[in-house]
Amino acid sequence: MNDGKREEREVRGAIVEAAQALFRNSVMSHTGHANLSGRVSRDEMLLTVDGAVRDLSPDRIARVRLDGTVLAGALDPTNAEIVAMHGEVYRVRPAVGGIIHTHSPNLLAFAMANRPLPCRYEALLRFGQAEEVPVVPWAPRGSERSVGGIVEAVSEHSSTQAVILGNHGVLVFGKSPQAAAALVTVLEEAAEGELAASHLAEPVNFPAGALEEVRISMARVRP
Repeated sequence: MNDGKREEREVRGAIVEAAQALFRNSVMSHTGHANLSGRVSRDEMLLTVDGAVRDLSPDRIARVRLDGTVLAGALDPTNAEIVAMHGEVYRVRPAVGGIIHTHSPNLLAFAMANRPLPCRYEALLRFGQAEEVPVVPWAPRGSERSVGGIVEAVSEHSSTQAVILGNHGVLVFGKSPQAAAALVTVLEEAAEGELAASHLAEPVNFPAGALEEVRISMARVRP
């Protein structure tokens, strides 16, 4: 098997593993809707063919150019709408290797309220999301206005690894599909904690320098 085929097989497996992790960690909506992708080259990605990913298998993933040209497989029309949402993030963020869009319940609350998710949960620091998750105002799914809003938010917030899609859900990206799935889990925990804490008192921000302290602490235990 040549290197290109081997890489594609590995990315397909990574996407399936990421989908399984979302369900295992109970961070999915009741419908189990999501779309996941993984980069396979500078200009190509693998993308789930539709939004039903509960029992995702490698054969339900298409190979697509970032410009939307389908190279292998057949995208359901509902997922053809979101190709640009994934493709443009890969274009703007060359280091990104995996992207997940879903409607995790507590993150959906922030999307419905059009409120950014603050960074007040230590796990967010450890997963590299050391700033609030910005909100992209609602626009029709997959529209030029929607994708443009995502690109604008990702460009303006150069350190964020996620955006909240107003009145819709969340878009999360990382170095791999599994990394993106792990961050979805942590973001959903953070959103749940924010909502619960707000009933007790005003949630408290980290002190200045918290991210650097966490980085130093993590460095001590790394081999």
